[in-house]
Amino acid sequence: MRERQRLDTAITAVRSTERQLADNLDLIEMGEEEGDATVVADAEAAIAALRDEMAVRQVETLLSGEADGNDTYIEIHAGAGGTESQDWASMLFRMYTRWAERHGFKTETLEYHDGEEAGMKSATVQIKGQNAYGWLKTESGVHRLVRISPFDSQARRHTSFASVWIYPVIDDSIEIEVNESDCRVDTYRASGAGGQHINTTDSAVRITHEPSGIVVQCQSERSQHKNRATAWSMLRARLYEHELKKREEAASAQEASKSDIGWGHQIRSYVLQPYQLVKDLRTGMESTSPGDVLDGDLDRFMEASLAHRITGGTTEPVTAE
Repeated sequence: MRERQRLDTAITAVRSTERQLADNLDLIEMGEEEGDATVVADAEAAIAALRDEMAVRQVETLLSGEADGNDTYIEIHAGAGGTESQDWASMLFRMYTRWAERHGFKTETLEYHDGEEAGMKSATVQIKGQNAYGWLKTESGVHRLVRISPFDSQARRHTSFASVWIYPVIDDSIEIEVNESDCRVDTYRASGAGGQHINTTDSAVRITHEPSGIVVQCQSERSQHKNRATAWSMLRARLYEHELKKREEAASAQEASKSDIGWGHQIRSYVLQPYQLVKDLRTGMESTSPGDVLDGDLDRFMEASLAHRITGGTTEPVTAE
């Protein structure tokens, strides 16, 4: 029923646009014949509005994967570099939660490990909303920051790295079998802010899938049982995403996007000094307003990455002011 509704909405939108376009073209023709400039101007304005609406529809056509309509998990890990990278990881955490807020999506932090002095070591966030995974799936990879360090007393420029990993929340329509004998389950004391119970009992759960090396963890609830159930759901989602990645690699013969958190593997650079620039290294998309990007203005980069994936890398570099 969900698929039928999606297709019905898409078909209805296209037919409506075709009808409105034809009607407005007829109005322009009639207005020119009668010399009525007002009718012509109104019809042209209506066509311009249709163009903007179809630009949105065009992006939605790129979100047609099996799990694109699902909620999504985001994992963020600080790279080597101590406080610098941990602070950068927390900036990415804020960037993606702000992006979710802009789209009216709900967020839930499943695990969060504070940094030693500032920032964070890692975090996992669930984003709930229509097409959340479809929008975010191209954000997986290493993100690079260049700035004057606020932690350096000599105000030197530093380069920091953090990795982002995106995988979908899978529903009952997708069957994933997990052999529990292949998994190691560990419990540990939750870190970070919380009530007395959450910090004094082994309520947090970590599951390691030994054949694939995939590790998931959850500490959002005070109940170990609830955290365990969430962690198993996360593991099934990671295994599903792992299988999707294997299929994509077999079809495109490209290397996996998840690799070492460092030079040579980054997908996007955020330069705050000596100039202001955010550049996606896959599509060439640029923005000279990194403050806006770090505040959640990511749609232009996501749209370019989705188009790049569909067209096989034929998108033209674009600069967004």
